Amino acid sequence: MSVRDFVVEHCELSDIKDFVETHHYSHNVNGLRLGHCFRLLRDGELIGGMIYGKLAMANAWKKYGDNEDDVIELRRLVCVDDTPKNTESYFIGHTLRWLRKNTDIKTIVSYADAHYGHEGVIYKATNFEHIGMTAKTKIIKVGDKSYHDKTIRTYYTNAEGVRKLKPYAQKIKDMLESGEAYYENRPPKHIYKFNLM
Repeated sequence: MSVRDFVVEHCELSDIKDFVETHHYSHNVNGLRLGHCFRLLRDGELIGGMIYGKLAMANAWKKYGDNEDDVIELRRLVCVDDTPKNTESYFIGHTLRWLRKNTDIKTIVSYADAHYGHEGVIYKATNFEHIGMTAKTKIIKVGDKSYHDKTIRTYYTNAEGVRKLKPYAQKIKDMLESGEAYYENRPPKHIYKFNLM
């Protein structure tokens, strides 16, 4: 079967959540500010998932666009291991064309995580531009899951108008305090950009 026989579909997070949490190295989708989700199918079988969303860092969009709605981040991309060469670039290409046709988004930003040996080869293959490196960061490790350190500063306003930590944020904060979770330093990530317009 050729890559061209694979089907790319716009979908809901619920269609790919378990798949992404199983196969993506982060093993989680918590805290993502969702924009668009896509799935990759081979003979009706789910073999890939992709999530675009608002940039993780507050106001980071200002580096790339005139307003927040102009910029979106490719937050998760994962395919099963036994896919043919060029599967990921085929998948990304289809999603970029869909976003260009169906949204007003102007710029896609993505990061390649050097901690996992990623340099962004797939982004280069799909004509993303390497524009630099992030600063060093630290993440929170909970078992095999990794969370950005801003996770424990994620709030919501309840029905009484009181600002509270989201339940999962409180849980992770409690785990840090008990020693069940810990901080881990990470190297800078590669930053890539793709202009849709």
